[in-house]
Amino acid sequence: MYTFPTLEEIKLAHERIQPFIHRTPILKSEVINEMAGCEVYFKCENFQKVGAFKARGAANAVVKLSDEQKKNGVATHSSGNHAAALARAATVAGIKSYIVMPSSAPEIKKKAVKSYGGEIIECEPNLMARETTLQAVVDKTEATFIPPYDYFDVVEGQATCALEMWEEGIDFDTIMAPVGGGGLLGGTALTTKYISPRTKVIAGEPEGADDAYRSFQAKKLIPMDVPNTIADGLLTSLGKLNFQIIMEHVDDIFTVNDEEIIAAMRLIYERMKIVIEPSCAVPLAALLKNKEQFKGQKVGIILSGGNVDLGKLPF
Repeated sequence: MYTFPTLEEIKLAHERIQPFIHRTPILKSEVINEMAGCEVYFKCENFQKVGAFKARGAANAVVKLSDEQKKNGVATHSSGNHAAALARAATVAGIKSYIVMPSSAPEIKKKAVKSYGGEIIECEPNLMARETTLQAVVDKTEATFIPPYDYFDVVEGQATCALEMWEEGIDFDTIMAPVGGGGLLGGTALTTKYISPRTKVIAGEPEGADDAYRSFQAKKLIPMDVPNTIADGLLTSLGKLNFQIIMEHVDDIFTVNDEEIIAAMRLIYERMKIVIEPSCAVPLAALLKNKEQFKGQKVGIILSGGNVDLGKLPF
């Protein structure tokens, strides 16, 4: 059994990472509210540093390193946002970062990692290649591995996003987040259940990468073999720590197909005039697909990130 971050630890993490993050706004759209049949509050982590909520967890993990650990820098494997977030947090802290990225990672995300000072090591686009390449990097550099999601300090940092939502004084009936590795969902579920046990926590997940949904239904961790979805930020398998949090604190997981994801993404572009990446649209797609379950509610949705290649929009 893992220990979970407490509310007190999440609040301390929030104070700790202030120099590294933005307090992102909550936006609303009357048109989307009408379509959804409920009040939707979008927490805009697409406006976050490095363009994604991942800035929170990476910053928290780096700040908590000992002086001894900082000497050899940090390393991770990531298809995008965690990579950029860790590279930036490391550079701000004055330490090195080694980032293993699959060759299929979007070019915009590779450019971001380089611009934040990270050293990229490319590998084949599968989990085994990522893990073996990372191990070789860690053996060579003695850098501290900061996992993208299945890590106490990272989950503790991601949990600060929901903390800010609750500090706005909105009495949410439901809070929704996308799920890939589960760091954001796990952190969101912990904060929400500590503050408002009656509030439901629901995840959106792509049908083409539905290991969290299948694991949740089977009550045992089922890894994803060959994920295939436009939501490139959700291709990773659910982490063990996050699976335990989800089994205890998440109320449901809804799946959506790529067409539904693209429609929700386009809706946000057209109605809210903001840039989001496909993974970000998954919770809204899940809400619109299951409208009856949310009728008349106050629903918070975390817009997880906005790092998308504008030359390759799916609409």
